[in-house]
Amino acid sequence: MRFAAPLALLLASVAAVPAQAQSAELVSPVLLSDDARDPWSFAQPEVARVTHVALDLALDFEAKSVGGTATLDIAARPDADTVVLDSEGLQIARITDDAGRALPFTVGQEVEGKGAPVTVSIGKARRIVVTYAAAPEAEALQWLTPEQTAGGKFPYLLSQGQAILNRSWVPTQDSPGIRQTWEARIVAPKPLTVVMSGLKVGEPEDLGGTRAFRFSMDKPVAPYLIAIAAGDIAFRELGPRTGVWTEPSMLDAAAAELADTEKMVEAAEALYGPYRWGRYDMIVLPPSFPYGGMENPVMTFLTPTFIAGDRSLTGLVAHELAHSWSGNLVTNANWSDSWLNEGVTSYFENRIVEALYGSRRASQEAALSFAEIETVLAEKGADSPVTALHLPKGTDGPDDSESGIVYDKGAVFLRTVEKAVGRERFDAWLRQWFDSHAFQPATSAMIVADMREHLIAGDAQLEEQLMLDQWVYAPGLPSNVARPAASAFAEVDGAAAHYPSSHFIDPEAWAGWTTAERQRLLAKLPRKLSHDELDRLDRDLGLSHSGNSEVLFAWLELALANRYDPAVPVAEKFLSQVGRRKFVLPLFEALWGQGEWGQPIAKRIYAETRAGYHSVTQGSVDKLVTSGG
Repeated sequence: MRFAAPLALLLASVAAVPAQAQSAELVSPVLLSDDARDPWSFAQPEVARVTHVALDLALDFEAKSVGGTATLDIAARPDADTVVLDSEGLQIARITDDAGRALPFTVGQEVEGKGAPVTVSIGKARRIVVTYAAAPEAEALQWLTPEQTAGGKFPYLLSQGQAILNRSWVPTQDSPGIRQTWEARIVAPKPLTVVMSGLKVGEPEDLGGTRAFRFSMDKPVAPYLIAIAAGDIAFRELGPRTGVWTEPSMLDAAAAELADTEKMVEAAEALYGPYRWGRYDMIVLPPSFPYGGMENPVMTFLTPTFIAGDRSLTGLVAHELAHSWSGNLVTNANWSDSWLNEGVTSYFENRIVEALYGSRRASQEAALSFAEIETVLAEKGADSPVTALHLPKGTDGPDDSESGIVYDKGAVFLRTVEKAVGRERFDAWLRQWFDSHAFQPATSAMIVADMREHLIAGDAQLEEQLMLDQWVYAPGLPSNVARPAASAFAEVDGAAAHYPSSHFIDPEAWAGWTTAERQRLLAKLPRKLSHDELDRLDRDLGLSHSGNSEVLFAWLELALANRYDPAVPVAEKFLSQVGRRKFVLPLFEALWGQGEWGQPIAKRIYAETRAGYHSVTQGSVDKLVTSGG
């Protein structure tokens, strides 16, 4: 069966989507502050700002392209006669006003890592229509062949917009502080199903060989949160407002792993207020998806690597759900403050895990998180600017942050504040933060000011105790840091401490440990191990046969770093089945670091697996393998 039609034919079937007129202030006062200005967007929102995007697009799997129109509603100053959009390779055919009159536009010089500005002469027009197509190599989009899917019969499309990739398929102002409502009509070949990060509107429209799907997001969101997936996917309801999409062959396993989702939503609401997005659905994507998850509103995108069969890795789901408050509801105004999205969410995630699975699991996962901070500080130095929560200029690229800082140091900062003021008082403050800044951009300066107003409230002793400015703006860890309880991994740490003399880990003890404890053990083992020691560990603990991706990854990273030949075919299989950058890049780094032994292996495996990775993963590994690091 043919799963593409020429783009021109598909576009001919696309009917116009009426755009909604928006009444909104020109720009949030937040965006006028110096620390909120986004250096990674060409937009000038204080002059003219996109408020609503109406997409009318067709998917062409043969050409690997998306094309059609984007109708943009614009709020502008009375004297404004231009609007500046962001573009990364967009093929723009024409731009008109809503009456069809052509509007002049220019595409400016391309800037590496940023794309190019599209300056449109709008005159008095406040609604424009951009007719365009995304380039086949659009970085936000990944087109999978049938062979790259679980079912093996149909092609697949997925998008990943964060941080600044959506400008490669949506012509808008691609900056997290410029929130926009949106709607979409997407035409796809039968029998493929389309889902997006908006609520479904009606049933698909049958157009013969294609179907049209409609979606709406009536709440203003950061543009990186517009997301799409299309493929042979099926749906399973999990609760009154929760469900999961995935390929039919994966549906049972995905639904079983996600059975606690409705309880997670209830736990999150009990902590920090109502869930404001209507539904909370998820899609478990093919393994090439580059991240663990992406918090796209009403449709979280998930990697299948979280499926372990025992719900031991569902902290990932708690994390993406928590983003419905921190990140989606209150969003960092630019990427120098990405800890406001990720650090707050990581704290919130741990609280959800504690509510559902108990304090033991939560404390263990918090301890693993703290170890990530220590790793970054050891590698970068405690005085490195990149270890500050608010990234200073020159270190604030959209993808330049260290996850051990923006995720883990951010979470520990909030845990430290909670410990100082008490959980009840802290929870009341965080809930009001979400309520007071809902659907708005935020900066580090804003959250520090909010803490001073609502938590410190003039208490000089508490001000000194919390050390807010040092936490947010200075590198390293302040002296008041709330360290994890030493008892969280007492048994595991004891086993690791005895290993250098015993060369033995008790298989029965291992069998009873949690995923977090197994990760901790593998992280605490000596970094230099002999072939015989690795043989025994693998034989006693069954490491190469682990069905838990986190455990298998930790084992492979250790084994490859010690030139353990039996791990090579296991790693090759893993790297051919998983595209998550968190796993892929470190394993190639482990091989590459072994010089003449590992580099030929890395090159051979990457030549075989690269085509199956998303551009996000490719870009990271390319730098290593093609340029030597």
